[in-house]
Amino acid sequence: MSRFRFINGHVATADGVLPGAEITVEGDRIAAIGAVSGSTDAIDLNGGWVVPGYIDTQVNGGGGVLFNDRLDVDGIATMAAAHAVYGTTAMLPTLVSETPDKIARALDAIDEAIAAQVPGIVGIHVEGPVLNPARKGIHDPARFRDLDEEMIAVLTRPRRGRVMLTVAPERVPLATIKRLVAAGVLVSGGHSEASYEQAIAAFDAGLSGITHLYNAMPAMQQRVPGLAGATLDDPRPYSGLIIDGFHVAAPMLRLALKARPFEKLMLVTDAMSSVGAVEKDFVLHGRHIDVAGGKCTYADGTLAGSDLDMGAAVANAVDQLRISVDRAAAMAATHPAAFLGLSHERGSLATGLRADWVVLDAALKPVETRIASAERVAA
Repeated sequence: MSRFRFINGHVATADGVLPGAEITVEGDRIAAIGAVSGSTDAIDLNGGWVVPGYIDTQVNGGGGVLFNDRLDVDGIATMAAAHAVYGTTAMLPTLVSETPDKIARALDAIDEAIAAQVPGIVGIHVEGPVLNPARKGIHDPARFRDLDEEMIAVLTRPRRGRVMLTVAPERVPLATIKRLVAAGVLVSGGHSEASYEQAIAAFDAGLSGITHLYNAMPAMQQRVPGLAGATLDDPRPYSGLIIDGFHVAAPMLRLALKARPFEKLMLVTDAMSSVGAVEKDFVLHGRHIDVAGGKCTYADGTLAGSDLDMGAAVANAVDQLRISVDRAAAMAATHPAAFLGLSHERGSLATGLRADWVVLDAALKPVETRIASAERVAA
């Protein structure tokens, strides 16, 4: 049993923000959270914070590794370690539209990583290839295809972690969405031209997520609300937001905050291999991506994921959404845990949950990350 004493700051627990706290850990779980009982080994936060470990459902790469190029345990571990430095204690490595054989290999690689107890790996996000070419973004439309029985079988096979699948809802029969959901797949809508009516029908069928709200979908119009309008109007789906100063303007972020149930908003990074890497530029599907000033772009100016880490995303959310630190941390931890069905073990500082947390300085920069299953603390 270990005790961690935090003073002179803020500890964002499930029951509210405390000015200090003693967290007792037994094994990989929080056994108790209470008042600080002594000054021995107390950690002075100096106005900083302790918040739940961040959970990122869209991580294309990190530490110089792009998941598409490294479908192996070592590559996945490198990505996870790179993001742990910035407060991410759980993540879904994300595959950018690939061929069926590479999708199968990616799913198997994540199973192997979880079996090898790579800290922080809780599943996979397969983004595409069932997307709308009109909203391809940086995805290669040559890889786009419809779902067939072979791919459905691969996606619905029992897995060690969560399986999230981004599709354009208009390209998938409602019966197939229901079938995927019944098998445990978390179906999300994105890179789509879906009408309002098509989006609502997909929600009815069990589609439960929206991949990077506003991006890779038509702008709302007064008579054509589309997927974005349906998401603002319907309380059911969880919505990912990329808050990096490039993907979405701050007023549109605040509009989502006002229109949607707060607990259904999640921070995502859409991070590329540049996060935590010395050499920032990278190649995706044979195309050079330039990374400068925190922005990833293709030669024609198309955004190509992000150079965003979750620590910066939380700080940006406080600034651009004008919300408190604990609410921003909930968007990075509590809400994605609920979306993934992992609230029983992650996402909050509460008795019985995993002892995963992030220590932030007064400027909200992560200075220490604790992952309960790891033998080390990333800093």
